[in-house]
Amino acid sequence: MKTALSIAGSDCSGGAGIQADLKTMVMNGVYGMSAITALTAQNTTGVTDIMEVAPTFLQEQIDQIFTDIQPDAVKIGMVSSTDLIEVIAQRLVFYQAKNIVVDPVMVSTSGSSLMESEAVTALKGNLLPLATVVTPNIPEAQVLSGMEITEEADMLAAAAYIGNTYQCAVLLKGGHNVNDANDLLWEEGRSKWFYGKRIDNPNTHGTGCTLSSAIAANLAKGFDLETSVHRSKAYISGALSAMLQLGKGCGPMDHAFDLTSEFAEEAPL
Repeated sequence: MKTALSIAGSDCSGGAGIQADLKTMVMNGVYGMSAITALTAQNTTGVTDIMEVAPTFLQEQIDQIFTDIQPDAVKIGMVSSTDLIEVIAQRLVFYQAKNIVVDPVMVSTSGSSLMESEAVTALKGNLLPLATVVTPNIPEAQVLSGMEITEEADMLAAAAYIGNTYQCAVLLKGGHNVNDANDLLWEEGRSKWFYGKRIDNPNTHGTGCTLSSAIAANLAKGFDLETSVHRSKAYISGALSAMLQLGKGCGPMDHAFDLTSEFAEEAPL
């Protein structure tokens, strides 16, 4: 079985963060592991408190994983401080990690700020140059590119800027009143749109975590990036379409268990 590591924060409600990542990795047929960057007190309606782990402890988690089980892919989610970002970057370089998916979690779906301003600079300088692909939403892409995004042409320009600046692929997610559910993949100067049908489901807690983890899982299984994005988009669309209601707004990975047969198979040799 292929393996994937999530380096992210814990969500005690189970809909986002490490918990969503591990559920997604299992459902997409890989063995999931985690290195926790922070504990959060949150549910589907918001984040009330964050307690970061010490940088030395995060390093110890990463070291223990890489010295025993070499991940076939790494997903990086919520990392809220410069010190933690620097530790992650240093260890990934040391272990020559591959298939790195960076989800630049700056603000939660509910609107809670999850990243210190100086950490954004560290993210740009330390993690994005290591990324195979970075998966920002519209507001995050505006921060990373310094551009205002209000239409399709802006998405193309911002994705190209981020990709060229940091030498990584970019999956710029639509929404936020721009292109609805259509996402743009920019890779080595080429762009491709992934068109999606907007699903009228208010339960969007954890969708960004889920998508980036699914991409990491598919990269781990040997699919190329374009195929990995296609499969991951189909997976999260199916999860949202299930429409199960757990609380005021549940995470999509709490009701996607009928999708196993399509996504758990190994990549063809």
